[in-house]
Amino acid sequence: MKNKFRKIAPEEITESAFKLIGSDWMLITSGTKKSFNTMTASWGGLGVLWDKNVCFCFIRPQRYTYKFMEKYKFFTFSFFRERYRGVLDFCGNNSGRDVDKIKATGITPAIGKTSTIYFREARLVIESKKIYFQDLNPEHFLEKDIFENYPEKGYHRMYIGEVMNCLIK
Repeated sequence: MKNKFRKIAPEEITESAFKLIGSDWMLITSGTKKSFNTMTASWGGLGVLWDKNVCFCFIRPQRYTYKFMEKYKFFTFSFFRERYRGVLDFCGNNSGRDVDKIKATGITPAIGKTSTIYFREARLVIESKKIYFQDLNPEHFLEKDIFENYPEKGYHRMYIGEVMNCLIK
């Protein structure tokens, strides 16, 4: 049973979102079995908005995953144990335009309830349906040090997703 996922309610996620996202990192994936991309992220969050359980993430338009997030309705967050840090490093430092990340890392795609992709090696998966997006506007940055994240002005798009399914091992 150790490698088998079980469904949980979003409220049953007991780990800190700050640790899960900011320290442990995640793979954000969008697309279908035939065509998808995944990328490593350490920016995002989990919470409640509009009386819905939501997650949110930020993706630059230059990232290959951006076109998948724009095209498809669903996306996943996949969280891994520390022994997969190399996979996360690889997926964050290489573009799916140039390399087959799945072949290079050996992770195993699976199809979620929402028909999008997550990974069997993950320990926690959150499947979400896009319900909102907005481009970050640098005119609204209230602290000057935020600009250090944008030396080339590639401002992120924020995506908010309604959590549709959570799986845990």
